[in-house]
Formats: sequence, structure tokens, C-alpha cells
Amino acid sequence: MGIIPLKDWFDEFDNGPVMIVGPCSAESEEQILQTADYLSNNCKPALFRAGIWKPRTRPGSFSGVGSKGVQWMIKVKEQTGMRLTVEVARPRHLEVCLKAGIDVIWLGARTVSNPFSVQELAEALKGVDIPVLVKNPLNPDIDLWIGAIERVYNAGIKRMAAVHRGFSPFERTRYRNMPKWEIPIELRRRIKEMSVICDPSHISGDASMVPELAQKAMDLNMDGLMVEVHNNPPLALSDSNQQLSPGEYCNMMKNLVIRCLKPEDPGFLDYLEELRNQVDSVDHQLVELLSRRLEIIDIIGEYKYRNNVAVLQMDRWLEILKTRLEQAGLSGMDRYFTENYLKLMHQESIRRQTVIMKKLKDKEEKSTDNSHDN
Repeated sequence: MGIIPLKDWFDEFDNGPVMIVGPCSAESEEQILQTADYLSNNCKPALFRAGIWKPRTRPGSFSGVGSKGVQWMIKVKEQTGMRLTVEVARPRHLEVCLKAGIDVIWLGARTVSNPFSVQELAEALKGVDIPVLVKNPLNPDIDLWIGAIERVYNAGIKRMAAVHRGFSPFERTRYRNMPKWEIPIELRRRIKEMSVICDPSHISGDASMVPELAQKAMDLNMDGLMVEVHNNPPLALSDSNQQLSPGEYCNMMKNLVIRCLKPEDPGFLDYLEELRNQVDSVDHQLVELLSRRLEIIDIIGEYKYRNNVAVLQMDRWLEILKTRLEQAGLSGMDRYFTENYLKLMHQESIRRQTVIMKKLKDKEEKSTDNSHDN
């Protein structure tokens, strides 16, 4: 694919990672201009972003101000000189943006999840020269993500970049959307010229976690960040919990460590570094999975106590040891390593269940003592 790298889109994009910053939604002209003015004067990003049409999960929630918001964005460009980007979900959205002179458009996760919607937009993009950002789909399906990129590329768009915003989890996690870092890494392996930007706001769902995730993205050598920033986050009409204030964003940028890419720096260019990035991604997932396993162990401990069942169930332990070692052997894993891991996890499970049973017993005894006193 002959995709043009992000740094070659505009002259000002050739100064390190590209920062795309602005509120989740355009809510009022005053809100947009205040946010943009602060950013422009203190920590000017490459692109100013705002949601105009908001594809919400449920009806009745704020779904954007519509086309008038585009005119507010144009005022931002006139007053600050910042380039603009807006999400489009329908061909008519694209038409409004092209007519107004929006610099970059992006396809959101919900749109990318539907090949029919992507194809409609791809048809509307034929003959148009505008950069397009493609967010990952809601579910962790790299082929669906690549399919959306290919549809837009086949429409003649060469200035393209991918946006990693995480994937909707079924299970409860510390993230709003699971990062699954190995998927954007694999995307870059499959499409080597594809620039990838990280959206730490949507991954975290929590403004306090955005700086940590932003640094992680930079450490993984991503090409930029898309960060939601609102002039008054607590009053935001959408995604208030994950938006930074302009001051918080500028402070984050002051502390962000950018790993500069240089041809003579083998630490970032050779194949070993890419493999290490993949290891880091898997490790993050392992921690999440182990945490979830221990949560289930705690529930089992309480259930055993309520039903007067002993902590150690030898038949169950021997079954786990046998089946997991067999599975590990088929995967080519070392038996000694696997057995040590299983024993360590079993010891921790017994310890946690023992602690839980003691706490529940102490609680019941205290409750009984109190009832006797009364």
C-alpha cells in the first residue's frame, strides 16, 4: 500500500509525535473557543478535534450539535491557526466538512465496526483529497480494522493513519476499553507504512489514567496522541470522566517523555525492539487475567465458607496440575516452569481463601457476641 506517513501530511506534522486535542463534543461556541484559545497559547497541538455528530450507545443521550458546530470549528481555525479534525459517520457529514474546509476527518469505532457504513463513506471519498484517520473497531478484530483501511485506501485516499482507542471488554477491567497493545503493533507489522496514533482518553475512561497511557503509547513508539480536553470537564455533556482540562493537558505534555527516532538509534529501529513491545503488551494482559483469576478465587473462597467446604480440594488440584501440564506440553512450554507457576498460583489461591474464611468467621463471631450482649 502506498500510504503517506503522518509526518508528511502537513509541514507542521514533521516535528515529532502529532497531538490531536480538543473536547469530546462541541457543545457551544464559547466552550470550543475557550478550549482552543488556551491550547493555542500554551501547548498548541497539531490538530484541534471536536465531535459534531455523536453516535451514542443509547437514545436520549447528547448526540452532538450538528452542522452548526462545524462553523464554530472554522472560527477556531480563523482565530488560532490550528488545523481541524471532525468525526464523520455518514456521507452527508463528509459533505458538510468538505464544504467548510475541515482539514482531516476521522471514522469512529462504531462506524469502522460496520463495513456497510465504511463502504458508503469510501464511495463518497472518491475523487476527494483529504486525510483520514481510522479508529479501531469496537471488538478486537484486526482484519475488520484493516478492511476499513483498505476500503478507504481503495477510494483513492493515500493520507491515512490508524487510531488505537482500545476495545470494548465484556469483563470488568480497570480500563474503559482494553488496550490490547499487541493489535496496533500487529497492524504496523502488516502495514509497515501505516502511522498509528493512540487515544488514551477512550482507553482509560478516566482522566487520571490518561498521562500514564499517553506515556505508554510514546514508549511503544506510536506516532501521536488523540486526547480529549474540555474547558470544564465536570460540566461536559459527554464523557466527562475521561476529559482533561486544558491545564492538565499542558502539564501532561511537559512531563511526557518522547522517545526520538533516529536512524542511528538501533534501540528503536531493529526487530528486537518490536518483539519487546509485543512482550510488554502480553505482560499487561497477563496481569489483567491473573487479577481476574484471583477475584474468582475470592468468590470461590466465600462460597466454600458458606457451604462448609474445606479450602484444599486435592482431587481438583491434581486435575488442574495434570490438564495444565498437558496443555503446556502441547504448546512447547517447559514442564518445570509450568509446574512452578501452577504451584505458586495454587499457594496464593489457598492463602487468599484461608484469609477470606477467617474474616468471614471473625465477622460472624463478632455479630454473635454483639447479639448476646444485647
